[in-house]
Amino acid sequence: MIKLLEKLPSEECPKLIHRVLDEVCGRNGPRRTDYGERWSLTEWVELMNTLSSLIRFAVGRGCSDQEIQELLSDLNAAHAEAVLQCVRSRFDEIRHALVDRTNGISSTQLHDFNWQLKLALSSDKLSALNTPLLNLSLDLKENGIERSVNIEMNKEELHTLISALEAANKVVLQLK
Repeated sequence: MIKLLEKLPSEECPKLIHRVLDEVCGRNGPRRTDYGERWSLTEWVELMNTLSSLIRFAVGRGCSDQEIQELLSDLNAAHAEAVLQCVRSRFDEIRHALVDRTNGISSTQLHDFNWQLKLALSSDKLSALNTPLLNLSLDLKENGIERSVNIEMNKEELHTLISALEAANKVVLQLK
């Protein structure tokens, strides 16, 4: 579907691509009324979806110029170069917008954390306890409001938490 971009003269291509990049970054995107004579409604929707998906993929994966050109191999050289130049010029802005969009999936974000290791020597029920405890303090930011959550864990609970975090890390590494 990227081939549909060739209906637009190559000198007008950067303007359209920058408008698509604006939309990816959360601003107003291109309007079909400005380009209605070139593409049908179906072609317009397919082209916009293809361009935004390609841009999100290329920037999200941190593709090199050569990899982006391979993604654009269906286009003629002038159009492919126009897309590459536009993406390259705004790469950091697009990446930042994608990271913000991903972070926005959850309304709560971890802002900071702190931990302390303690040794409980005794309690009101046992005179000799000798149990290590971890006190984990999480500073969360929810809808712009910061709040603190304190958690006390014994050795088994800590191992469960570490296992869950390692599993999450494996999933993240597989997605890269």
